Amino acid sequence: MAQGKKKIYTLGTSNRTLEEFLEILRVYAIRQVVDVRRFPSSQYPWFNKAPLTRALQRRGISYHHLREELGGYRRGGYQAFTQTPDFQKALKKLETLASHAPTVIICAERLPWRCHRRFITQALEETGWRVVHILEKDRTWQPSKEQPTLFPREEI
Repeated sequence: MAQGKKKIYTLGTSNRTLEEFLEILRVYAIRQVVDVRRFPSSQYPWFNKAPLTRALQRRGISYHHLREELGGYRRGGYQAFTQTPDFQKALKKLETLASHAPTVIICAERLPWRCHRRFITQALEETGWRVVHILEKDRTWQPSKEQPTLFPREEI
C-alpha cells in the first residue's frame, strides 16, 4: 500500500442495480470487497453471495465474507460487541485484508450511519485508517463532530 494514511471505503448495496454497483467499484478502483452482512442474501438476487462473488471475480475483484467476524445483529448490540476481543481480532483481519488492495466494506444499508458499518469504521479510524463512505458514484460522506458533510468524489 502507498505511503501515507491507509484508506478504506464503505458502500451499501441497497436497491442498486448490479451495473450501478460495479460502476461504483470501477470509479473508485476497488480491487477487493469485504462483505459484513450477517446474511449474504438480498431481495435483489445479484447481491446474494454466489452471484455477487461470480460477478466480482469476472472483473478481477476478490470477495471476502466476514459474517461470523463482523456481521451485524449482535446480542447486546453491535456497539457493545466492539469492546470484545473477538471484535478486535476481526478488525485486525479486516486491516490485513485491506492493506493488500483498495478495499470496500459492504452491507445492505445504503447509508452508513444507519448500519453497523459506522462502528467498524470508527474503530478503523482510531487505528489510523481514513474512511470514505461512498453514497453514490459521485458522492461520498465523512462524518464530523459538528455536522455530517457531503462532498463530491475525491480525485483518485
